[in-house]
Amino acid sequence: MAPSSTTTVQEDHVALAEIELCGELMIAASDADGDRLSPDRIDEVLMVTQERSAGADRQ
Repeated sequence: MAPSSTTTVQEDHVALAEIELCGELMIAASDADGDRLSPDRIDEVLMVTQERSAGADRQ
């Protein structure tokens, strides 16, 4: 039997999270003074630093 072509609930949550992050980046970009967001600002918007810190604390 072929696998179902419908998306699972778990995949929907991932897609929604990605859409939300893209939206946050677009909002930040529209508020930026220059043409581009700096890598530090992108990390701040995506909360990358917090994720890295949390991962380092666990180790």
